[in-house]
Amino acid sequence: MTEPDVPPAETLNADRAATTRMCAVSRAVRPVAELVRFVAGPDGFVVADIRSKLPGRGVWVSNNRGMVEQAIRRKVFARALKAEVSAPADLVDQVERLLKQDALQMLAFANKAGAVVTGFEKVEGMKGAIAVLIQARDGSESERRRLQGHLRGRGPGRGDPPLVQTFSADELALSLGREHVIHAALRSQDASSAFLARARRLDEFRVGDPAAPGDPAPDAEPAEALDFSRS
Repeated sequence: MTEPDVPPAETLNADRAATTRMCAVSRAVRPVAELVRFVAGPDGFVVADIRSKLPGRGVWVSNNRGMVEQAIRRKVFARALKAEVSAPADLVDQVERLLKQDALQMLAFANKAGAVVTGFEKVEGMKGAIAVLIQARDGSESERRRLQGHLRGRGPGRGDPPLVQTFSADELALSLGREHVIHAALRSQDASSAFLARARRLDEFRVGDPAAPGDPAPDAEPAEALDFSRS
């Protein structure tokens, strides 16, 4: 029996450390932070590897729902992974769920590091620079405007603090171990920057990236003719 076509470990490790990769759908070369990596799972289904750490051959797709849906519809995964794999029916929702969990876990980590302040009054009374301002998506629009106005110029580089409205009050409360969270802010720490990056990644997946290329032309080179042999 022939050995499976698997790149050597050193090739896999080097490639996962690359700063750019090609989207298997649009064929645009993009920073890896703007892509999602997929691998073949042991059960024959495609698995989303959002942290780019799973072993094996990988295929990269732009970080938005539409591109992943196209990859499923065009059967890109089986061709690019050179394996008999299927995409689970809920793969797109799985990716979104994993991205959300990743962001909320980082928020919990930032909280443990002492970077998080919760409550309207406490956030309003914060001193020093504010790395991230959070309001639950089901919070009051008037309170958001009031808080943003009060904190104007208090963000990185004396700009306005970046606003995250990605999560519900219940999701924020669960992540932070509180009963009710509508407003929160993060002090300038590494964990705060990491949370912001993950929250933005989730938003981009949900709404799509206007700068991302759309469908390839009908006569474009088929995906199976491209080299996705590296992970």
